[in-house]
Amino acid sequence: MDHLTTLESESIAILRESYALFKKPLALYSVGKDSSVLLHLIMKSFAPSKPRIPLLHIDTGFKFPEMIEFRDRRAKELGFKLIVHRNEQAINNATNPYRDGIASCCGQLKTAALLEALGAQGCDAAIGGARRDEEISRAKERFFSFRDTFGQWEPRGQRPELWRIFNAQIKEGESMRIFPLSNWTEADIWEYIKREGIEVVPLYFGEKRLVFRNNDQLMPAMEKSAEQGSVYEEVVRYRTLGCYHCTAAVKSEAKTLDEIIAETSIARISERSTRVIDHGANSMEDKKREGYF
Repeated sequence: MDHLTTLESESIAILRESYALFKKPLALYSVGKDSSVLLHLIMKSFAPSKPRIPLLHIDTGFKFPEMIEFRDRRAKELGFKLIVHRNEQAINNATNPYRDGIASCCGQLKTAALLEALGAQGCDAAIGGARRDEEISRAKERFFSFRDTFGQWEPRGQRPELWRIFNAQIKEGESMRIFPLSNWTEADIWEYIKREGIEVVPLYFGEKRLVFRNNDQLMPAMEKSAEQGSVYEEVVRYRTLGCYHCTAAVKSEAKTLDEIIAETSIARISERSTRVIDHGANSMEDKKREGYF
């Protein structure tokens, strides 16, 4: 088998194992490129049946409009059950990173909302598209990553996975986070998207967009705020997608998959370098210990 087929087979095996071992698994759908690949793999895992694992999207109220449109359309087209959850109290309180700080905003709109949703759904396994090459703390994750009754992660308490044998035994209230794409790289993701003809959000392709400069980052000019500098037009694309307050663009003329693949092949920093939430005093590992995905 070629490299991509080997990765595909590994991921499908983990998805089928997850469905077999847990009572109520959910797939977290961020609407990004990795999530799009994950949905495609779930489809392949259960073909010709309809996908048996429902999707959960945590809506912070700050997602790009293109992401929301894409989320609803693709879930319907592919036959997935889509569950959307928001921390309505935090949203009604106008929680935002400028007033409350990135750590607090992310904690309320993402982590708290995720833990609340998983509890409400009775979920014992949450499957996500995180990869080990994205960020240093994610490189510490196993395929099956144990979470305690508070949804918290202890990296030193993970279980061995010798010969791909997974210990999925959990007590009431405990759960697993499962990462079928752990061994994939950003380049693998784009090569697979091209090979399989997977549709992704147009924000990944270079286009003239309104941005403003915040330190050394090009931020999307989605709404006027005191924190914005001068807004101007630039040809940019996004290597990763999240809340628009915390997702920077990169200058890029890449308008096709081949151009994105060529650009990715010479990149020397992770796409997570454009995610503002990764650079504060509250690190990604701190967030993951608290329950963030």
